[in-house]
Amino acid sequence: MKKDSIKPTNVDEFLNETRSRGRLSFGLEELKQELQVSDKAVNQALYRAKARNKIAQVRNGFYVILSPEYTKQGMVPTTLFIDDLMKMLNKRYYVGLVSAAALYGAAHQQPMEYFVITQKPALRNIKNKKLKINFYVKKDWSETSIIKLKTDAGMMNVSSPELTALDLFYYQETISLNNTVTILKELAQEMKPSVLQKTGTEYPQVTAIQRLGYILDVELQNSKLATILQKVLNDKKVFPAALSNNIIKEGIFNEKWKLFINTKIEADI
Repeated sequence: MKKDSIKPTNVDEFLNETRSRGRLSFGLEELKQELQVSDKAVNQALYRAKARNKIAQVRNGFYVILSPEYTKQGMVPTTLFIDDLMKMLNKRYYVGLVSAAALYGAAHQQPMEYFVITQKPALRNIKNKKLKINFYVKKDWSETSIIKLKTDAGMMNVSSPELTALDLFYYQETISLNNTVTILKELAQEMKPSVLQKTGTEYPQVTAIQRLGYILDVELQNSKLATILQKVLNDKKVFPAALSNNIIKEGIFNEKWKLFINTKIEADI
């Protein structure tokens, strides 16, 4: 691909050129390569740009461009830079859990936190007054369960409704069981039996399949999706587990799903 012969000569030109290409973020090394000036000059220019509220720092070496509509907030929506950030870090990833559910219209309100699944080594969470991104580690996942979703600044990887549902039960510490069930009521409307069967077959965390199956079956009365997960479990080694991680393993044992029902569901369903 042929590059423009005119290169930016200062940070303002670089920001304008980056925005003209539909991007709202950039890495420090990218900026240095474009300007071809000393580290000291780059750092001074970045300091001035931050002081003028032209940019904001997301993490060390990565910045977002504050176009006029985001100047007051002092930050750009995570959806508009997460793909660039993970590419700079050279990490496989997908937006998941409550963040993915919200994109499918299955969260009652827009979550204040952002949830991203990636691989080891683990990334430090990003937490400040304007931004909170939680990174969770998973050994591996099938790319067939990842959807490329278009944003105003490019594309980003998002877990399918089926993978999102399973992850909500695997990463139980991210959201209460009651809220998970509330989300699942709407998320289930986006789930397809054939896709759920494939995703469940590839999903290595069996307990999450048991928990999702039980909630679909007993709490949401969705026999179509529950039956699919029963078939998936027939081909896996299933051991007794607890419905909730946060409570000791006791309560009535559900033989069908091999779960101790150790908590009462009080979701808005």
